[in-house]
Amino acid sequence: MLPIETERLILRQLTPADALGMFELDSDPLVSKYLHQKPFTSIDQAREVIDYILQQYHDYGIARWAVIEKETNQFIGWSGLKLITEPINNHINFYDIGYRLISRFWGKGYATESARPALQYGFDVLQANTIYGMCAVENTASANVLQKIGLQYVEDFGHRGIPHKWFKIAK
Repeated sequence: MLPIETERLILRQLTPADALGMFELDSDPLVSKYLHQKPFTSIDQAREVIDYILQQYHDYGIARWAVIEKETNQFIGWSGLKLITEPINNHINFYDIGYRLISRFWGKGYATESARPALQYGFDVLQANTIYGMCAVENTASANVLQKIGLQYVEDFGHRGIPHKWFKIAK
């Protein structure tokens, strides 16, 4: 099934070769702002995240995918589904849709373009009945993407001491 191609993007599994791109992504203070975490300061942090994601592919058969811009063949971030195995907002063992792009690629519609096939993959391949999404309340751009791809706002909730919005879509 992978890679998945859209009009402008290629979605594929992350690999250790994506470490520099992942470091650029997570060392960007603009990206970290809505995550309420400190930007990465070393490439080793990016390598650790990639190792964690590779383990998710192995354990669950799904994890976030690398997003590659077709025109430049450049890593621009990640998108896709993750099986959440710890309790969040009174839910456990659910698929969460998410995306994170290097800030210079914001505003081009890439988050929406990459998230749509991830939803389809979740329903068609993973046979999910419901897929959830969440974002910090202040991250209106992310909330807009979730709604553009069809998720419905459910409620606000607290996650790690930060107000979040909770969304869902059923098959």
